[in-house]
Amino acid sequence: MKRKQSISCRLAGVIFLTFLAFSFSPAAAERPLIFPLPQEMELNGDSFIPDETMVIIVPEEGSTHDIFLARFLVSELSNKYSIAVRIERASQIPEGKKVVIMGRFDNPLVAGMCKKVNLKVDEKNPGSEGYFLQVTSDKILIAGSDDAGAFYGLQSLRQLMDAGNGKRVQGLTVKDWPDFPFRAIRLYVPGPENIAFFKRFMRDFMSLHKFNKVIMELNCMRLDKHPEVNAGWIEFSKYMQYTRSNSTEGIRGEEKNSSHYDAGDGFIIEKNDVRELVDYANENFLEVIPEIPSLTHGYYLLTRHPELAEYPGDRWPDTYCPSNPDSYKLMFDVYDEYIDVIKPRMIHIGHDEWWGAPLGVCPLCKDKDFSELFAGDINKIHDYMSARGIKIAMWGDYLLESVREKGPQNRISSTGIKYQTPGGTRPEVVRKSIPKDILIFNWFWLDQEKDKELQDFGFKQIYGNFKPNISNWQERVKKVDLLGGAPSSWASTNEFNIGKDLILDFIGCANFVWSSHIVSQKELAEIVSALMPSVRANLNIKRIPSKDGDAAEPVDISASFNYKKDSKAFSMDLGSLNAGKIRCGEIPFILADAAKNSGNVAVAAGSKGMGESLFPVTVEGIKVDEDVSSLIFLHACALPSENQKAYFNIPDFFDTADLLGWYEIVYEDGYAVNVPVQYGVNILEWNSGGDDRYDKREGETGSPQNVYCYQADPVVCSSPSVRKPVTFYAFEWVNPRFGKKIKEVNLHGSQNYQATQTDYGKPVYEPMKSNAIILAAISKVRKRDAVDPESPVKK
Repeated sequence: MKRKQSISCRLAGVIFLTFLAFSFSPAAAERPLIFPLPQEMELNGDSFIPDETMVIIVPEEGSTHDIFLARFLVSELSNKYSIAVRIERASQIPEGKKVVIMGRFDNPLVAGMCKKVNLKVDEKNPGSEGYFLQVTSDKILIAGSDDAGAFYGLQSLRQLMDAGNGKRVQGLTVKDWPDFPFRAIRLYVPGPENIAFFKRFMRDFMSLHKFNKVIMELNCMRLDKHPEVNAGWIEFSKYMQYTRSNSTEGIRGEEKNSSHYDAGDGFIIEKNDVRELVDYANENFLEVIPEIPSLTHGYYLLTRHPELAEYPGDRWPDTYCPSNPDSYKLMFDVYDEYIDVIKPRMIHIGHDEWWGAPLGVCPLCKDKDFSELFAGDINKIHDYMSARGIKIAMWGDYLLESVREKGPQNRISSTGIKYQTPGGTRPEVVRKSIPKDILIFNWFWLDQEKDKELQDFGFKQIYGNFKPNISNWQERVKKVDLLGGAPSSWASTNEFNIGKDLILDFIGCANFVWSSHIVSQKELAEIVSALMPSVRANLNIKRIPSKDGDAAEPVDISASFNYKKDSKAFSMDLGSLNAGKIRCGEIPFILADAAKNSGNVAVAAGSKGMGESLFPVTVEGIKVDEDVSSLIFLHACALPSENQKAYFNIPDFFDTADLLGWYEIVYEDGYAVNVPVQYGVNILEWNSGGDDRYDKREGETGSPQNVYCYQADPVVCSSPSVRKPVTFYAFEWVNPRFGKKIKEVNLHGSQNYQATQTDYGKPVYEPMKSNAIILAAISKVRKRDAVDPESPVKK
């Protein structure tokens, strides 16, 4: 049943919370206490106040996991809230102290506390990965049905603490468990410079939102037995980057597989780094499932092994010959090195996009049935892994003729050559020859009949490339034995790409696979907007001055105003814009009074593109004249723009988000720093949140993300009750040159910016539509005053 974020009451008067109560506009949403939404949550009137009088109690003979949980919480309290808390061993829970007790149900302290408060917890209640969480004024209890459940209870406690800014934890009782056992995100292994970010992403995003698996495409680990494979990968990735390419073509212009050359950011990842990532994931209850492509997407294997290619003579072969025994000698050698490092329980073997080599060009395969070749390849890999106790997963598109169509598929190359590639595997071959213990990643879940086809064959499945705009969820999951889902990232694993593109998809999917309480796209957008400051703080380790205890104060920018409140440029309507002080959290801004500024209320700079540009491209001389720790810009754009998925332009992720302009920060010594203003990154339109901006392309991975901006927070600048509420976005820029005075800020609009378009094969562009950046206010965080030493006391 869909539930609004509201409080409902039982007849007995007990209050249950589905979400934290609020009534919203998109920019004024209050955050849910815990997300994914708990299965059951009951509020009480208590609050637990975290401070240094509290202690974390562990049994005298506490398990390794008990100590891990305690140290995890100590770290959280110290790092985020500057609260130093001790861990104490005890045989009984002390009276008269504020205590935290965490662990599995058979932890003696947990068991004793559960008995005292009349909570029945065991391995079946709430069940696998489930937990109880109880918060009163002096005690926090987390009781898991297993170690994973206790860990997820701690993740809910982390969210409660964050919701109270570390100053208060809402009193409540939660009983929670997952709806599905397979809750994953699929992405590329990070490059060397993004490993630290990826660790934060796993611990402070994936685990926090109760994902339990990470599918990590690995085609670039250091190989001791085959250094030539590594050398070929570097050669291929350099070629792709320097030719500004997304993918390659065959000898005669045939379409090829997606290149995936941004896995590892195009570098080789050392075995110790991979091993460390796996250990870190496991510590945070994330099972690593390596995706090591075979048959297709084989650029990494074949650049230095063209003799194994299905397409002889191809400069960058992507498909190995399944009739050549040497293909498997190489493939299994590579698998062995990955298995030795990762020790996986499951490996994803790829097997999608089988169109990189035309039918009939391979001398060993040209007279063979492609369905039998496909099944034979899968069986060789399946048998090899089964002998080592490893399960396999694969993409399921070539198992269904309803997806890849029946028989050979006719194509025409970019040079006009006609050729054929394999279609779907014949049903009788799938039924007879493909092992049914393979987990199928179903990315074609848009058509529910295809779910049933996989089930009728006998396969277990999860929804791959999962998205939260799926329809009829609660009805469709009754019709198929679904194990869970995994949204995907198809671009380099870094904060920019994931932040601007995927936070809504990932958070939304987390709720689908954990909770029975489903939210609409509109509700999800509001929730993500409310959670974004915490998400950003977890993923970005930069110190943010306004969050570190120093007050912000407004900057007077009225001398630069050139936008009148009654202007109708670009059909904008700022007539309901308030005047006076408003806040974004603790940051104050002053909105101009039009009557005191000749009708002007903002600074406007035009982004010149297709269509008329209605404002000057540059506004110079917005005075600062101070050494500040940060500047906070309150801005919006006049019209919607676009933020394409990063993988549409792999050589240049930056330009997948439309560049509307930039702030030029000019220092007193003449040095300047440019701060880009990008749609979906740190700005949206003044009237965002319309239904047309939600992702309506169900089942499509390539939809632009136009609902939130990762680096800026929405601020309603008019009464929410008006028909067109005015929303601006607060973006904090941190000064990289502490000690240097900033003279002024110049606002520039971009000119004839070439916006990335949605094309999978190669980056393509067209001029962005004309737009404008509307700057309503700036605030600053001043340099913190040092404490002067005390003067000697004269006697």
